[in-house]
Amino acid sequence: MEDTMTVFTASKYCNVSSKTIINWVDAGHIKAYKTVGGHRRIQRSDLEKFMENQGIPIPGNPDEQSRKKILVVDDDLIIVESIVQCLEEDEYDYEVISASDGFEAGLQVNHFKPDLLILDIMMPDIKGYEVCKKIKSTKETEHIKIIVLSAYLDEEKFQQMKDNGADLCLSKPLPLSRLKDEVATLLELK
Repeated sequence: MEDTMTVFTASKYCNVSSKTIINWVDAGHIKAYKTVGGHRRIQRSDLEKFMENQGIPIPGNPDEQSRKKILVVDDDLIIVESIVQCLEEDEYDYEVISASDGFEAGLQVNHFKPDLLILDIMMPDIKGYEVCKKIKSTKETEHIKIIVLSAYLDEEKFQQMKDNGADLCLSKPLPLSRLKDEVATLLELK
């Protein structure tokens, strides 16, 4: 991408409207100059400096692309909160989102494209075996690592989950420190 950007290309780069870019320029937040024809032009370095200061992700930034994405699927909000918080505060700076039912989980797998799925298989609308099998048998999602959580499964059921594609099965409640270790190991970060 070139070093000088129009308002339109800057808006696409920041994922905001052109009007927002104009407002930021007019307010003096982003340096810009006007062409002879009166059109605003922005230097990429000025825009990226502003984006960095504001915490706006920079497309193609190696830091952004290397962040691993994790989807936590559980209908127990307390468990979800503690897992999400634990992983967001981890040294590997994961991007973590959650889903509270099977339908939402399916949407998030397609849109968020997680690297790892943490799945409570005792949810009313989820058949854990089918979720694992579907993810592992679809070309676009077969790379997703799956950690299955359950408070009620025995070794035989855990083995059945693994046979259907789960990478790891853990019993609840589990220490968050162990979960962090297992996540980092599965994502090959340690």
